[in-house]
Amino acid sequence: MADTMQGLRRTHYCGEVEGIGNTLTVAGFVQRVRDKGGLIFIDLRDRTGIVQLVFDDDTAPEVFEKAKQVKSEYVLMAQGVLRKRESVNTEIKTGDVEITVNDLRILSKAQTPPFEIINDTKTNEELRLKYRYLDLRRKKLQDNLIMRHKIAKVTRDYFYDNGFLEIETPMMMKSTPEGARDYLVPSRLHEGKFYALPQSPQIYKQLLMISGYDRYIQLARCFRDEDGRADRQPEFTQIDLEMSFMDVDDILKLTEGYVKTLLKETLGEDVQIPLPRMTYKDAMERFGSDKPDTRFGMEIKDISDLVKNSGFSVFSSAVADGGSVRAIVADNAAGVLTRKEIDKLTEFVRGIGAKGLAYVRWVDDVPSCSFGKFMAEGELEKILDFLGCKKGDVALIVADKNKVTLPVLGALRSKVGKQIGIVPDGGFNFLWITEFPFFEWDEESQSWLAMHHPFTMPMEECLDSLDNDKGSVRAKAFDLVVNGTELCSGSIRITDPELQEKMFRLLGLTEEEIQAKFGFLVDAYKYAAPPHGGLGIGLDRLTMMLCGAESLRDVVAFPKVKDASELMSGCPSDVDDKQLEELHIKTVHSEEKV
Repeated sequence: MADTMQGLRRTHYCGEVEGIGNTLTVAGFVQRVRDKGGLIFIDLRDRTGIVQLVFDDDTAPEVFEKAKQVKSEYVLMAQGVLRKRESVNTEIKTGDVEITVNDLRILSKAQTPPFEIINDTKTNEELRLKYRYLDLRRKKLQDNLIMRHKIAKVTRDYFYDNGFLEIETPMMMKSTPEGARDYLVPSRLHEGKFYALPQSPQIYKQLLMISGYDRYIQLARCFRDEDGRADRQPEFTQIDLEMSFMDVDDILKLTEGYVKTLLKETLGEDVQIPLPRMTYKDAMERFGSDKPDTRFGMEIKDISDLVKNSGFSVFSSAVADGGSVRAIVADNAAGVLTRKEIDKLTEFVRGIGAKGLAYVRWVDDVPSCSFGKFMAEGELEKILDFLGCKKGDVALIVADKNKVTLPVLGALRSKVGKQIGIVPDGGFNFLWITEFPFFEWDEESQSWLAMHHPFTMPMEECLDSLDNDKGSVRAKAFDLVVNGTELCSGSIRITDPELQEKMFRLLGLTEEEIQAKFGFLVDAYKYAAPPHGGLGIGLDRLTMMLCGAESLRDVVAFPKVKDASELMSGCPSDVDDKQLEELHIKTVHSEEKV
């Protein structure tokens, strides 16, 4: 039978013991036991660290005998005197002290765990996720969750100090189109009807601005029923913000102050503000991505003018068809990017939409060129000179429509940068991306869709182009990017009901669809609305970034895996027929594919 805590109360956390000669009481899990016969050492662990407990000739016999029973992961409470250690352990912050125990309580015994609870575990993730409550005992994950807590605290403090009110919005709401599938919740009281879990509190926070609450913040839970994608979670937390009487510059400036405060208070790092800005157009043309990693160069260059009349039809045809020919140069990479590796890169770009990959690999005095035989005298030299490509370098070239060449070269730039080792570890390169296109053309539906969401305000100078040149319309939308990862996304909202209705119509919504999906919001704007805008910062991804974690699963307490299931509890799971009957639901299982 387990001991009780009667008569003892914890006075110190294991990693925070102090006061040589003082009597302390600590509690936690056993990291390891070293029994040397007449001397026993127990490393006791809690979320703050480890402290060594000592049992020796001076220990009461009954306490010593109890210590001999202890095994890894037992839960103990121990009282004793803090003293200096003879042999210092520099691996732990309490490595110069230890507790000589005079009272020991075994509060709970543990079976042998399915894997050792250590930081650098080799155990496969699937097993660790099945026993997530054990995996969470590891210091690495505990430090990540503690960092997440610190980020949440700094976030609230900063925005509270800047006049924001924390207001909760509903978790069950009307299903509205927001880019991904909704998670639906059947209503027992309203037969055949469903609530949706929020993909974001977007509409509600805009209504709060209409209601006069001026500055809103919420650490909001969001849900998206997406197909399995790497490093995504079906449920996530968003630092959700909305503010009135502010334009793009005001919101960016306020957010920059938050970024500076956050990194200073969590990591002790100074971020220089204002943060750099780049338009979407420039980002795509220079880096082939709307979330470029600017920690390294290898920028995209347009060589269309140099090759539009060349004998290489792949190049000339691409330009003639309204596309372009663009290249990146990997400096001093010829030794790494062998012909075999370039063949792999060719397969890579074909897999993401390109027809092929042309290259120049300059190893010897004369560069090796995949299209050299089609070039007239002096043409290749002009290309290399324009690109700044020299001996030892590799130039990689893609020819196609811009919607292919730019993102393909952007993905290739990222892949090659990592392959040749020019992407630095650590550091934070923040960058605002601004002036996103309002519309994007969807080949599948053959229609224009909103790139962000339909409540985004177009830039004033683009309003005249809404009817006749949708592709040129830019939005008052912005993203904050760090090291090639999108950290937050936001925009100024439409507050003119006539303009909002027009945008709905331009996106192909009928009057009935507008009323059914957004009628309450459209009606609300008829009662006057202050100009407003906002953004959402992914708390999970922000924590991952500040912790240097490799996966979102490392910064979420109980994550889901790629197929949106949770291995520990086994959800999603079947429910009994009575529950389904109460919800007026019948399940129909699809036939298994042969």
